[in-house]
Amino acid sequence: MAELGAHLTAASAGDDRPSIFEAVAQDSLMAAVKPALQHLVKVLAESNPGRYGFLWHWFDEIYVLLDLLLQQHYLARCSASFSENFYSLKRIPIGDCRQQPLATAGLPKRQHWKSLLLLVLVPYLKGKLEKLVSSLREEDEYSIHPPSSSWKRFYRAFLAAYPFVNMTWEGWFLVQQLCYILGKAQHHSPMLRLAGVRLVRLTAEDIKALEKKLSGATSSQTHSIKTQVQSAARKALGGIAFSLSTGLSVSVFFLQFLDWWYSSENQDTIKSLTALPTPPPPVHLDHGASSALLPKLKTVCPLCRKIRVNATALSTSGFVFCYRCVYSYVKTHQRCPITGYATELQHLVKLYSPES
Repeated sequence: MAELGAHLTAASAGDDRPSIFEAVAQDSLMAAVKPALQHLVKVLAESNPGRYGFLWHWFDEIYVLLDLLLQQHYLARCSASFSENFYSLKRIPIGDCRQQPLATAGLPKRQHWKSLLLLVLVPYLKGKLEKLVSSLREEDEYSIHPPSSSWKRFYRAFLAAYPFVNMTWEGWFLVQQLCYILGKAQHHSPMLRLAGVRLVRLTAEDIKALEKKLSGATSSQTHSIKTQVQSAARKALGGIAFSLSTGLSVSVFFLQFLDWWYSSENQDTIKSLTALPTPPPPVHLDHGASSALLPKLKTVCPLCRKIRVNATALSTSGFVFCYRCVYSYVKTHQRCPITGYATELQHLVKLYSPES
């Protein structure tokens, strides 16, 4: 443990690379955003299926397009993904270059496109694979549309092999993180290694360059029509990406709260917090007079003193009577027989039990 603590301290303070806590935190940022957005879309689709149903049906595709636009904007502008820029990190090509390029310089084309594909396409394909496995397991369990014998053997073999493939995938990430903690690797994630980049912290020069680029982009003017059109298109795409990033930056903690609030582990707490309180007994009730009217058996009507038939409650007081008895009484006296509360016929509520 002492050796691990020493490695952590050296990794976070001895060089420009981020600590394992920063690296893992930026990885979990986008992983928390998608489920929260998915829940919001689900609520909209359930409230108005005709208008918002397509958002739920094509959520994965819409999300991957928005994610592609967002990550492209940040990779081109800051040499980092949205979550990496959120934690003041940037990507630089792997190599022993003594002088790091500024964040505004962007990544080389090869590293840029590899980073974009690994940031957007790999999570999308992994999510689709998990949904496919879930649907195949459901079909196999409930025998929905049983396939032919050859296909059945194939997808059962696929279902049997998937847990081991997934375990290997997750184990690959775990081993890479352990190597990063111990200072044996430059990357905490295999995706960074495949993209040919590594993460470092933003320097003061990077921050100044980013601020200068932002101010220069807003003050620059173009003259030719072609450059104006290209500039307008870039500004439109950049504006959409900027609005997405700004909205995510503002609402990221709210989205994480939604993800926690609607998590399956938190459902018992939600039920205890949102459960309706037990209604208090009727006020101004003369217990001496009412006790004489109320029968000892709860299944007996207080008016006819017989077993209730077609049980009916008064919403003004909560007491239960026979339908015929309470209907006649309320129609004649316009009040509850027990409490004397003013009552109309529309306050009668029929009660249906499994026995009836």
